[in-house]
Amino acid sequence: DVNFYIGLIIVPLFWLALYTLTGTYKKIYRKARLKELGQTLGISILGVIILFFTLILDDRITDYRKYYEALSILFLFHFTLTYFFRLIITTHTVRRIHKKIIGFNTLLIGNQSNAFKIYQDIENEHISSGNKFVGYITLNHQSTHPNLENLLPCLGSYEQLEKIIKQYQIEEVIIAPEKDEHELIDKLLTVIEKNDIIIKVIPELQHFLMGSIKTSSILYTPLIVISPNLMPIWQQVIKRLFDIILSLLAIIILLPVYIFTAIGVKLSSYGKILYAQERIGLHGKPFKMYKFRSMYSDAEKMGPCLSSKNDPRITSFGKYMRKVRLDETPQFFNVLIGNMSLVGPRPERQYFIDQIIVKAPHYRLLSKIKPGITSWGQVKFGYAENVDEMIERLKFDLLYMDNMTLATDIKILLYTLIIIIQGRGK
Repeated sequence: DVNFYIGLIIVPLFWLALYTLTGTYKKIYRKARLKELGQTLGISILGVIILFFTLILDDRITDYRKYYEALSILFLFHFTLTYFFRLIITTHTVRRIHKKIIGFNTLLIGNQSNAFKIYQDIENEHISSGNKFVGYITLNHQSTHPNLENLLPCLGSYEQLEKIIKQYQIEEVIIAPEKDEHELIDKLLTVIEKNDIIIKVIPELQHFLMGSIKTSSILYTPLIVISPNLMPIWQQVIKRLFDIILSLLAIIILLPVYIFTAIGVKLSSYGKILYAQERIGLHGKPFKMYKFRSMYSDAEKMGPCLSSKNDPRITSFGKYMRKVRLDETPQFFNVLIGNMSLVGPRPERQYFIDQIIVKAPHYRLLSKIKPGITSWGQVKFGYAENVDEMIERLKFDLLYMDNMTLATDIKILLYTLIIIIQGRGK
């Protein structure tokens, strides 16, 4: 039967796609057996239900006992076969971590008694948690705890943190400050969180009382874990698929608009139709962002400058484009390439980022997420005309980071559409 051979191809691809969407193949060395059991069980139930209703269910058959039997056999076969081999692989991996054969490059931040104590606790664990200490950095200019100095190399001070993370390929950071060093934690988190790094902080008594300490193992040293993932992995995958599909649709639908806008730009003033400008994206990596040119060609002959409400550098057609956001439409190509997302903080130039960071160091946190065509800040605040306004808009972008979901993205896109229809862009 032809359907049988089609099924042999489609069904395995379906399971592969489902496990990919739910993040099963991410961070494979950090799998816990109990968590793996729960994930495999949940995904197996979901997948079997989907296959049952799409491939097996047939209204012409009235004996539903056969359906229940087929459903049960399919579930048991898939779950047992899948989890059996995963259990073997995960158990083998966990044992290698426990025996320190596999380890995660770990940086200890702190150089006094707390840092020494947490290092000792982790190193003396009966079963290793996988932390492979490459060294420590100092939080002050006082002398280091003598025992710590003899056990670990000093890699520098907290001012050199970003450089050290890249140089030593750090995967985990453990922060162990003294009481008089807690004001530095915000600065440290700002630098660390823009990297895909697991952050652990030593707890104090109030953290135990508030129940903020979460750990998956009884035997490991209790630490507060700050997860680097802002969205569940399955939502991240769907967000990217969402970006690709909507960008492709937008490019096809807007083709006549592109032609109209290109003619308008060409007739409005001398110069190129498209304007490419270097912006800073995910993890601080620069990329070229594309826009329809809304200013005269020599607009920045005196250096980088933000646009204002009655900016004489903007052409008459450029003012119209900005109101209905036509100048931003080439950025759908940036989304398709993967430099940008539909929703995310607006990308800025390094020139202005350097100025923002002086007043608001936590701006660095935005580099954890992909910049977007529209954002919470764009909807609530609009375009910024100076660095102070950029900082004012920053609170909305940080709010988006704390509330990143697919539902939030859809709301922002809908509000953006309303602003475009009403011509309220600036």
